[in-house]
Amino acid sequence: MNEQTFSLQPFPSNESPPNLKIAGNIARNGNKLAIRYMLEGDLKEIAIFPISNTQSRKHELWKDTCFEFFLGIKNSAQYWEFNLSPAGHWNAYRLDGYRQGMQEETAFENLPFNVQNQGEDLVLVLDLDLGKIISVEQAIEVGITTVVKDRGGEVTYWALTHVGAEADFHLRDSFIIEL
Repeated sequence: MNEQTFSLQPFPSNESPPNLKIAGNIARNGNKLAIRYMLEGDLKEIAIFPISNTQSRKHELWKDTCFEFFLGIKNSAQYWEFNLSPAGHWNAYRLDGYRQGMQEETAFENLPFNVQNQGEDLVLVLDLDLGKIISVEQAIEVGITTVVKDRGGEVTYWALTHVGAEADFHLRDSFIIEL
């Protein structure tokens, strides 16, 4: 099993980011992917929707606080974007290349993740079967990101690394974890 810990950095901007820490770990065992995010800090300042009783696929989750990751096959332009809302909503998109040909990934009818919000920290854990989209022998490159919206409506963008002049989670150079 290949497991790595991660810590996300806010995009450097004029607004000082909220007093937060976003870290976690990701592991691949065969074609099973497990990712765990932990958001720690002054969560009462963050806009976090309560868990919904009707968790479903939704668009534009990135307009609010949203945990995301991007998964690409090594040496291929194709990649996937996964959006996980603390409210339990989700989506997965397949792209042919950098921001090209984006469409819902229909291989997934749901994403099995759970959220625990303890007030001082929020933990989100996803277990995903990659066999629906890639084969077990294919190496993958992963970019891990989070969008954080505070109660005043300010948004900060967090990632493993920021390689562009603007916050852009789709830049392939930021998919720096190999599994």
